[in-house]
Amino acid sequence: MEYGECVSLLMGQDNILVLSHIRPDGDTLGSGAALCSALRRAGKTAYIYENPEITDRYLPYVRPWFAPSGFVPDYTVAVDIAEPGLFPLGYAGTVRLCIDHHPSNARYAADLLLRDKKSACGEIVLELIKLLHGAPDRAEATLLYIAISTDTGCFQYSNTNSDTLRAAAETLDAGAGIHELNQRFFRRVSKARIILEGMIYSGMTFYRDGFVAVATVTNDMIAAAGATESDCDDLAGLVGRVEGADVGVTIREQDNGDSRISVRSSPAVNSSDICALFGGGGHKMAAGCTLHCPPAEAKRRLLAAVDKILG
Repeated sequence: MEYGECVSLLMGQDNILVLSHIRPDGDTLGSGAALCSALRRAGKTAYIYENPEITDRYLPYVRPWFAPSGFVPDYTVAVDIAEPGLFPLGYAGTVRLCIDHHPSNARYAADLLLRDKKSACGEIVLELIKLLHGAPDRAEATLLYIAISTDTGCFQYSNTNSDTLRAAAETLDAGAGIHELNQRFFRRVSKARIILEGMIYSGMTFYRDGFVAVATVTNDMIAAAGATESDCDDLAGLVGRVEGADVGVTIREQDNGDSRISVRSSPAVNSSDICALFGGGGHKMAAGCTLHCPPAEAKRRLLAAVDKILG
């Protein structure tokens, strides 16, 4: 649908619940909370689902928008959720509207606002807010900057384009405190994170003459570093720092024995094609999936999948 159609649809609803995806990042949380704020400014009752996996890093920014206990929504919106398997833990309802930027979107919602050329959902929500109010307020600008900057690695990832930078500039004009936000999200890390990164780098392995880099993150490594989930944001970006590695695979051990996979690649390789072999998906240069096996077996399967895609 078009932006105007989406705004008209939302203005015809009330008691709205906004969902973020499992293992929520800055885009799904910032976009969802900004949309919730804008809907409230338009006179709607709107809350975001209290996703139990929100880390301390994002909690101060989204806590004011949590749904109160006992809230029963009449209309549910998913933001940055490509398929139902990514619904947040504890949510078992349906979704009427999906706002997304993933090309692999499963089109599960009755209505879909999809802009797969956007680097972040925050850019899409910004356009909706501009139609609703002319511009975001300061709180919304802060949330949208978090969304856009974190999904582009502070504008370092290849999904960054001129529209991305223009959207970020609009949030700055609307009052986003980008210097404080950049310090919090990109410049400062905990001692535990530094220790964990050292373990990841020292254990990184390379294949195809360095064309493929693989990083494994086990629960034992996280425990030894004294790290929490708040220290594990964007671990998938570490393999992308290796010169000459056009494919970066990060394997994260899960408590139930599964392995969560993140694939990052150059434009020469389609990350989504690799993850699609295991029922996952995402963007061309950033995708993910889950394998129901421990990390060592997951690594073997992923390398075979990369070989299959590369030929």
